[in-house]
Amino acid sequence: MAADAGTVRERYAAALRHGYGASTHTVRAYLGDLDDFANHLELDDDSTWGGVQLADIRSWLAHMAEDGKSRSTLARRGAAIRTFFAWAHRTGLIDHNPALRLASARPASTLPEVLGVDDMSLLLDVAEVRADSGDPLDLRDWAMAELLYATGIRVGELTGVDVADVDMAELTVRVVGKGDKERVVPFGIPAMRALVAWLDVGRAVCAPSDARALFVGRRGGRIDQRQVRDVIHTLAALAGVPDIAPHALRHTAATHLLQGGSDLRTVQEVLGHASLTTTQRYTHVTADRLRSAYQLAHPRA
Repeated sequence: MAADAGTVRERYAAALRHGYGASTHTVRAYLGDLDDFANHLELDDDSTWGGVQLADIRSWLAHMAEDGKSRSTLARRGAAIRTFFAWAHRTGLIDHNPALRLASARPASTLPEVLGVDDMSLLLDVAEVRADSGDPLDLRDWAMAELLYATGIRVGELTGVDVADVDMAELTVRVVGKGDKERVVPFGIPAMRALVAWLDVGRAVCAPSDARALFVGRRGGRIDQRQVRDVIHTLAALAGVPDIAPHALRHTAATHLLQGGSDLRTVQEVLGHASLTTTQRYTHVTADRLRSAYQLAHPRA
């Protein structure tokens, strides 16, 4: 995108960050989609945005579909372009919104990957048994796994947690989620035990170079998301349960909350979902499991 269009790009980026409260990841993705769209149409100055038609947007999406892009990607990119043109029209950059009649592409309906209660318990048992060695990283891994499952927080939220964010008296942790929104999430006694062991024994041995960080690596720096992924993959392999990513512990926590009788609004608050629609997909998981159990158990199924 040329310099003039770049001015528009910068204004739009600022609007996403401050007006929409979008996360850094969302801003980067939406700007990338806008760049791709501009390159597809060879837009080279501000005035050309006003000449974009609905057919141009459909042509761009069709081109990506022909390239084999997934339905989820097309849905996300369609949403990015609708957001851009809505902003451009509202701010007077263009006099009509060509994306107003753009149909929303429905992403493929895939159920989140989750572990059953028994498999989840086995993974956490393995993490606790490893922590009996007293190795500081084993203590850390146990605490991270327990906290991820207990709270359903995102991996990025976990890595950003500071020691001061954990309230042992109230059994809560404060996290900063998407759009820099803070929320306080409860956890239980098992997670508390693991956290106490890590804080009292393991963390000091790692000699943290970041005094604030709750979880650090062997060299003392704040742990990153890649390290968390490696830990969960290792624990799953040792436990002999299906290999999962750390984000699957978030799905698992939400599913088990609903199976245990929690209402959707509570799960929405715990997970930090902006929309209840996002939370509702977990009802499909529980319904699917219920249907499977029914078909196995009922003589007239």
